Amino acid sequence: MRVFITGASGHVASAVVPELLNHGHQVLGLARSDESAAKVSALGAEVRRGDITDLDLLSKSAAEADGVIHLAFRHDIAFSGDFAGAADSDQAAIKVIGQALAGSGKPFIGTGGSLFVAGEYPAKLGTEQDAGSGPNPRTASERALLGLSSEGVRSANVRLAPVVHSDLDKHGFISILINFARENGFAAYVGEGKNRWPGANTRDIGVLYRLALEKAPAGSALHGVESEGYAFRTIAEAIAAKLGLEARSISAEEANQRLGFLAQFAQADNPTSNRWTRETLGWEPTHPGLLEDLAAEHYFSETHEVLG
Repeated sequence: MRVFITGASGHVASAVVPELLNHGHQVLGLARSDESAAKVSALGAEVRRGDITDLDLLSKSAAEADGVIHLAFRHDIAFSGDFAGAADSDQAAIKVIGQALAGSGKPFIGTGGSLFVAGEYPAKLGTEQDAGSGPNPRTASERALLGLSSEGVRSANVRLAPVVHSDLDKHGFISILINFARENGFAAYVGEGKNRWPGANTRDIGVLYRLALEKAPAGSALHGVESEGYAFRTIAEAIAAKLGLEARSISAEEANQRLGFLAQFAQADNPTSNRWTRETLGWEPTHPGLLEDLAAEHYFSETHEVLG
């Protein structure tokens, strides 16, 4: 297939693009800057200059492709306080790409997060059949995407674990938690820290997107998680051990001060099943898990950019 990818210079794309190319697909990657274009080109993909606010460009690129993978999200404005604006931009992109693909039967694979089906501890195990909870804008994006299945688009949404980890990850939640630990002088968890966060290795996620493109059923949600989840306290303790610090419980009231914009997420309980995804696509995570990655040096020996 000739595949159009938004967010083609990002972390997840750094595994998705090589995975597609290695399996005989062609990739046209959207890049909004010279730096991004250089990254996309270095991965071996063809570059399409622009960003997800250029709806005419999205429509044209999607119409020319055999399938679309939508990885882009405006994290720049989301983490500066305009999450609603970023979500609105995401929904506009999904709508125009969907219109370009309508009636074609072509695949359109989007991106969400498992955290948007999370709850308070102890939450029930989330499955691919669960809908996102509440009025969250990213949940609205998923509904819009999956609704395209009734318009002749083979749409599917990958719900990524809150921690997509590997040596390819330079500015995700783990790097942010490490920086908070350094600033605070301890690795924080809220209360007893029993709430669970799943993880997923970036390279396993690259395989998942490729399989989703090739054979995900129309209207399906897919779970990009390696296991049901790790207690947040366990994650904090692994970070603390590498930094030579202690892991410390904080109150919910302290979370905003100690964990910034992650405060609410850090209290969510997100046990997540990947059973249906594995059975349907034949996907099996095989790369190092989160705790193995946290025991390695790459998160602690490099300078990582912190979003927000």
